[in-house]
Amino acid sequence: MNNPVLRYIAYAIAALLLAVATVVLVPFIAIDGIVPDVMLIWAIWVALNEGQMIGMLAGFGAGLLFDMVSADVIGSNALAKVLAVFVAGYFYLETREREMTGSLRFPMITMLSALIHNVIYYFFYLRPTEIDFVQFFLRYGLLTALYTTVLSLIPMLIISRQKD
Repeated sequence: MNNPVLRYIAYAIAALLLAVATVVLVPFIAIDGIVPDVMLIWAIWVALNEGQMIGMLAGFGAGLLFDMVSADVIGSNALAKVLAVFVAGYFYLETREREMTGSLRFPMITMLSALIHNVIYYFFYLRPTEIDFVQFFLRYGLLTALYTTVLSLIPMLIISRQKD
């Protein structure tokens, strides 16, 4: 799409659909309570295609939308996604968008961003008496980021096939 307004409307529609899918469908692919963050994958994809500022706006909107549909603490997911997408936005290359999202760079950027997101997001939920930090970080930081990274291979493969 060459028209930026239509592109942003398409992004908003995609965010709404992904928010509903996250609440309704993603729990079915949970592994021992660990679920991938499809909204984060989407926000990173937007940042790598549109730039850091648009990506941060997408991350904030996606996080706020997810907080509303999941009855979560309003703003915690938005803050975590903005900071994670801020880091992902540093990998934006204006003339090489397809190369960034259609190669193994996309899952690597997703892994880094997901780790940042999870550390910030789950920081609000850590109760010192329930679980120690190492166990917490392995379960909610590393495993969730790894699952999100594995799921990010799907859009990467789709985009890499379009290049050929």
